[in-house]
Amino acid sequence: MPNDAIHGSSAEFAACLVATTAAPLDPASADAPQVLHWPGRRLLVQRGDTELAVRDLDGEGTEVRFPAPWPRRYGSVAVSPTGDVAVFAGVHALRAVDSTGAARWETRHGCWSAAVCTEAHASFSEYADDYYHGHADSGSAAFSSDGKLLWAHIRNYAGGDVKEEWLILDPADGTVLARAETMTVGSGSVHFPHPDPAYMGLTVLEGEEDSPVLWGHWDGAKLTVQRFVEEVLLAVSPSGEHFLTTDPGQWALYLHRAEDGMELRRLNAAEAVPPPSSEDDDRVCWDYEAAFPYDDTAVVGTEYHAEVPRHWCVDPRTMALRGRIAYPFHVSGSPRSAGQGAWYTVSKNQTTLHLWKLPHGD
Repeated sequence: MPNDAIHGSSAEFAACLVATTAAPLDPASADAPQVLHWPGRRLLVQRGDTELAVRDLDGEGTEVRFPAPWPRRYGSVAVSPTGDVAVFAGVHALRAVDSTGAARWETRHGCWSAAVCTEAHASFSEYADDYYHGHADSGSAAFSSDGKLLWAHIRNYAGGDVKEEWLILDPADGTVLARAETMTVGSGSVHFPHPDPAYMGLTVLEGEEDSPVLWGHWDGAKLTVQRFVEEVLLAVSPSGEHFLTTDPGQWALYLHRAEDGMELRRLNAAEAVPPPSSEDDDRVCWDYEAAFPYDDTAVVGTEYHAEVPRHWCVDPRTMALRGRIAYPFHVSGSPRSAGQGAWYTVSKNQTTLHLWKLPHGD
């Protein structure tokens, strides 16, 4: 890639289409498809109200459907790297199920509802019709890169006080191996698996002003949690040496060293990106999602809501903007991580997912 910054220039880098795949579920009753990835493994995952579809993107394209224990608005879901177990992170419990819908284990926790609910509900049917449960906040969960650990962000009550915790569980039986308070008040959260299974990233969404990045390390006996910055975690590099964030105001991109969270450099949107052509946008903002497909290249978006969003190549070694991504057809939304050497976009109607890469040598 050239080394010059391109504020106002027309430098472009062609995106090569790797694959196109149709979303397995009807978007009318399902979330947009997404890609979960670990070293050497990519799965297409789509959550519907009654089932979860999981498709292998790297092998024979086999697909598995998991019956969902509750509708999609009641939480999030994690899938094992082998695609044989799904863990539904709900309002009141973490539940691991196999493809038949049979529960392998369940770990109950405090309610994510805004209303103070201290009941230990035994089943979803007990709160299925309650407004506050149906509009609750949520935690999240994710498998480590080797599938041997499950990390989960949950809520609990202690002595009448609400607290949020980060758990490490044995995904085989749900045994809690470690826990730590996050000192957060989240409305949602997102996990970011690290290539080293002993590490995990977590961004907790606390509102416009606060969204801390937490970095966890499990040495087999002790969980250590570092709270780095009030920023939103976007992506982890393929080597695991760095991660990329933006601030809640979306003013700048920040490159951090994963070892200790130190900020190494930053890139201000207003100084690097040409102004948007739309009069509806009064300033340039980085998107809340991005991809880190190569250790020397991140793919980051602006104007994700626009009819034609702009995606950019950023060199993390210098945090310089290299050029704009040129696609063979219009894409929508933000670029999202699809593992080493690739990123993905989802069509505006959420029926199609496209995998992309840069030409060899870029």
